[in-house]
Amino acid sequence: MSQDDLPNIDPEQLEPIDIDALVGPEASRHAPRILVLYGSLRERSYSRLLAEEAARLLRWYGCDVRTFNPAGLPLPDDADSNHPKVQELRELATWSEGMVWVSPERHGAMTGIMKAQIDWIPLALGGVRPTQGKTLAVMEVSGGSQSFNAVNQLRILGRWMRMLTIPNQSSVPRAFNEFDEAGRMRLSPLYLRVVDVCEELVKFTWLTRDRSAYLTDRYSERVESAEQVSQRVNQATH
Repeated sequence: MSQDDLPNIDPEQLEPIDIDALVGPEASRHAPRILVLYGSLRERSYSRLLAEEAARLLRWYGCDVRTFNPAGLPLPDDADSNHPKVQELRELATWSEGMVWVSPERHGAMTGIMKAQIDWIPLALGGVRPTQGKTLAVMEVSGGSQSFNAVNQLRILGRWMRMLTIPNQSSVPRAFNEFDEAGRMRLSPLYLRVVDVCEELVKFTWLTRDRSAYLTDRYSERVESAEQVSQRVNQATH
């Protein structure tokens, strides 16, 4: 991603991620894998435009970024999990090491399209938790004054999905004023916050991805596993 693709950035202030300051010499050095989800199917979708803006920034920071298009995704429980769009979403969730969730705020809440995507990602998939320990950044757009209802709900879902949600977040009010005719976000304090969120997500992903299994290891689950092993052994001896 060249500097020319980010016209609103001050090149003297946009700093590359100092990987050595975050991880040791034995840590993985491949590009962080980030999945971006957005919650609208409108032709001019501001959540999609914001997702695209975040993806450009994440690529500048050296990430491997993929964006899921929710068009054609069935409602949860209205199709089999073998549906091609469901399989695509689940494969991307498993592939990723971090995510960005961008939802419009509609009727004071995230959209059903956003929730449906998250609902199709199970807590466990073939014995593997596809979201546990992965980083998450949350953003929202709204047509009116600034609100945080959607990002607050996304944070709750991130916790439920056992993700490491970063402290920073972005809420873009009156989104119709914040993007030009080409769909690019205009320079403003709101844009600067988006840059901050992307930078922070990349740092947290580098910092935690090789340690996520240890960070999310739980005593209660270790006890449960030990009890299950004991039951199997005892059954085999009777």
